[in-house]
Amino acid sequence: MAVHTKDMTHGNPTKLIIMFCLPIIVGSLFQQLYSLVDTLVIGRLEGVTALAAVSSAGWLDWTVLGLAMGLAQGFSIQIAQSFGAGDMTGLRKAAGQSLLLSALAVVVLEAGSQLLLTPVLRLMNTPADTFALTSQYLRIIFGGIVLVMGFNLFSGFLRAMGDSRTPLIAMTTAALCNMALDVVFVAYFRWGVKGVATATVISQGISCLICLAALFRQPVMRLKAGDFRPDSGMIVRLARLGIPVAFQNLVISVGGLVLQSVVNSRGFIFMAGYSAASRLQGLIELAGTSVGSAVGTFAGQNIGAGRLDRVRLGLRRSAQLAVGLAVLVAGVMILWGKPLLRLFIEDDPLIVDQVLTFGYRFLVVMSAGVSMLYLLFVYRATLQGLGDTFIPMLSGGIELVMRISAALLLPLFMGEWGVYLAEILAWIAAAILLMVGYYRRIRFMEARVRREDKPLPNA
Repeated sequence: MAVHTKDMTHGNPTKLIIMFCLPIIVGSLFQQLYSLVDTLVIGRLEGVTALAAVSSAGWLDWTVLGLAMGLAQGFSIQIAQSFGAGDMTGLRKAAGQSLLLSALAVVVLEAGSQLLLTPVLRLMNTPADTFALTSQYLRIIFGGIVLVMGFNLFSGFLRAMGDSRTPLIAMTTAALCNMALDVVFVAYFRWGVKGVATATVISQGISCLICLAALFRQPVMRLKAGDFRPDSGMIVRLARLGIPVAFQNLVISVGGLVLQSVVNSRGFIFMAGYSAASRLQGLIELAGTSVGSAVGTFAGQNIGAGRLDRVRLGLRRSAQLAVGLAVLVAGVMILWGKPLLRLFIEDDPLIVDQVLTFGYRFLVVMSAGVSMLYLLFVYRATLQGLGDTFIPMLSGGIELVMRISAALLLPLFMGEWGVYLAEILAWIAAAILLMVGYYRRIRFMEARVRREDKPLPNA
């Protein structure tokens, strides 16, 4: 299988971004598909209790795995900048040091997640009906942290060099494997939530190995022993990029955990409906995250090449594309959200109707705010591509404060609608901060270029 890289410092930015993000959208669609199949298999074969157990694990799952994904995403920024600058020696050094830091992170995350799982579930007001099942599911998922870190690190390296096809192949293969294993483990072996978690971990391993094999075939990634020798300068640089992204994910997820505890406290039926809709949230987000990933790589390569003019143009085109996609996604969810939710649930008809009512209301509210969510992804990824991980980290703090404040206060005045609004208010506040941060950052960089008497290249 050929390995593809793409220099994004030349050519039409709109075409480059669209062509780069299309494989990511397709791959993410398959990734979300196997998450939805998890939900469908559990909901229809094991009932509402098992569905609620798996779905309510989402924020805690993201809290731990998001740290691994954030570090990997931050490390890939340095890879993109080195690739754009044509510094292949620096690229290999960054890759070697990233692997060292990732190994350390895996050990810490694995130990911490297994030790703290039970007390955290209690703090989240996890209902007694679902406590044991949620714990069983998460212990298996957390056992695969090394695979999650590996896939995100290796796919991040590939995307930083302009290869979005291999991650697509990896995610597609993993999704098909996961769906087949779901049926085998749950329908035939009757493993319940344990079967769904096991299928997910095995599939993550497959996607990790596919990306690793592609890197082995990439000449620029043939690392030597010296690339793994600790380099304090590179380690500090990578830490400054990776830790803020990981911390950003952490603070966002802490707000989500508080929100989930509020949801849990409103009763089992409400929790099941909200959690079922949350399972569709990944589907809602995937086009926005894909555009964000594309513009992040675009910005990283072009800042490495000194092309600030192309960064500006890439951001503008990406924002337009993102808003258009957001309107399309919102329309689909409003028109067909309830039938989609109905696919996941098989139980007493009265219970199903109540669960669907709560779930669909949340979907409608999310759809109303999805344009701001997509702009959030675009501006955050662009800032990260420019090497600024502080403002995105700060935006995570804004999300945390807004999500917790709204979740705790709005239900006092608006009931269940206050819980739904907490999510989109967090998106809006973070997006505004990121927009302000981006325009200040780009003006500062342009002013610095002018002071150094280095005119910006023509578009």
